[in-house]
Parts: sequence; structure tokens; C-alpha cells
Amino acid sequence: MHPAAAPADIARIPELVAEVYEAAPASERAHLLEQLLRPLGVLSLFGVAGGVFANIRFRSGWQTLQVRLEDLHKVHASQVAALADHAQQVSVETVDGLAQLLASSPVLAGSAAAGLLVSLLLQRAQARQGNGERPDLPPRRPA
Repeated sequence: MHPAAAPADIARIPELVAEVYEAAPASERAHLLEQLLRPLGVLSLFGVAGGVFANIRFRSGWQTLQVRLEDLHKVHASQVAALADHAQQVSVETVDGLAQLLASSPVLAGSAAAGLLVSLLLQRAQARQGNGERPDLPPRRPA
């Protein structure tokens, strides 16, 4: 069992997602972006990183999201960090789902950033479950 992650560690998640994105090969970058883009609506897509992700989403169609190689050349690590930050506000489970994506990637298995990110995501997911939060609902906000 993982110890509870500190809030400062949790705040590093978008930065770590960006580091993993930057070091990943193109196919893994595409999967990472697809995972983060799925839960976002139209306004979110235009509001994050100057709308670069809206162009990707609308080009591929709303029902079938597929990030292409030419899309990856337009996306920088800082934009991915902004996307990850926004995605976890919309659906923390989507970002936590990156743990499974990264753990199943033999290419990223040796990455220190990916290992730390997976560890933090698992700790956060376990902490939410330990607090009685249902994994299919957004995290509780303080009143």
C-alpha cells in the first residue's frame, strides 16, 4: 500500500504528465493526449492552451478521437501540463487513468518521470477511495 501523497506532490502531476509527454515516442504521446482530451467539452477545449486541443478534437470528429502525428508537432509540453491540470479538475479519474496507460507501456516503463507519476496517481486514487469517494464521481470539494 502506498502512503498518502502530500498535496505538493499531487500538485506536480501536470508537470510530470508534461515530462512524460516530452520523453515519450509519438504513439505514446497520442494515447496520452487522447486519454486527457476525452472528458473535455467544447468550452474546455477552447479555454486550454490557446485552443490547440480544440483543433485536434474537431478535426478527428467528436465521436472518434484520434490524435495524428501532425497534431503532435503542434503540441508542446507546457500545453500538455495545462491540459492535464484542467482535465483533473473536470475528471480526476481521467488523469488517474493515465497510471494504467503508463504502466502498460513497455517503452515508458523505465522512465523515472513515468514511474513517479504512476506512483502519485495510484496514491491519489487510493486516498480518494479511503475517503469514501466513489471512483466514478468527481472528488468532493470543500464546502
